[in-house]
Amino acid sequence: MDYRAAVITVSDKGFRGEREDTSGPALCKMLEEAGYEVCYTKIVPDEKEQIRQELLYCADEMQFSLVLTTGGTGFSPRDITPEATLSAVERLTPGIPEAMRAESMKITPHGCLSRETAGIRGRTLIINLPGSKKASTENLAAVLKPIRHGLEMLFSEGSSDGVHGHDDGVHRHDEGHKAPSMDDWIREAKEDPDASKIGMYLTHCGVVRETARAKVRRGDDNAPAVQGMLFSYDAEKLQTVIEEAKGLEGIYYIRVWLNEGRLRVGNDIMRVLVGGDIRPHVISALEHLVGRIKNECVSEKEL
Repeated sequence: MDYRAAVITVSDKGFRGEREDTSGPALCKMLEEAGYEVCYTKIVPDEKEQIRQELLYCADEMQFSLVLTTGGTGFSPRDITPEATLSAVERLTPGIPEAMRAESMKITPHGCLSRETAGIRGRTLIINLPGSKKASTENLAAVLKPIRHGLEMLFSEGSSDGVHGHDDGVHRHDEGHKAPSMDDWIREAKEDPDASKIGMYLTHCGVVRETARAKVRRGDDNAPAVQGMLFSYDAEKLQTVIEEAKGLEGIYYIRVWLNEGRLRVGNDIMRVLVGGDIRPHVISALEHLVGRIKNECVSEKEL
């Protein structure tokens, strides 16, 4: 299975364009050589809330399997990447940073000073790495193989008591990913800095239907009933569409989740939340956004 990944560089100087980001591209290259599809990269400043929001976006909206951060793991007062990560993850994976620090200690005693952490949010594994190209690639190399096995367990059905269990090599994705709670989305939206400007929220929830597209759109009564769907999307195009929709008149909040994989009838395929000032603006933005997502970002194959 090809897992989708993101790499987030945390650096004040990198964000301001005062320093070239060398660790981010190096990590992307390592992931691609290991068979990952790197779909998203970003440089953010050493600001806790901005880092946290990037992690939530990558895990909750983009559903990346693996998110790596590089930078902000030291002792400087501005080094707060671990704290931002801890505020985002749901389950800690302490063995990963322990292994990376142990490997660093073989090279320099200063390796014990790295405060990197790692954890799981939903079905996304988030791992902090040091800011330098050398240290980040050395740390990643130390855990790259077990990370792959960890993702296999994360995406498998049932439970596992450890890394030594039987692995039959079969990845089961007949249900895709679990859709996020819209109640949670609304609650988080109302905590957004722009919430006071919003007078209405509208949602769109799409599911796999039994009725074939040919019957709905062309009136083909001979079209067989749908048994399921293969669903995927282009992460870069989706991000572009979302950013453009945020620029529409009166729109202050947008959140999107898309499923992927082999889905069954009744499974969720899309959830969209749009918040804006007045009803006409919100309705227009929701229709515009959902239409562009369906026409430009997703791939659907009825089964």
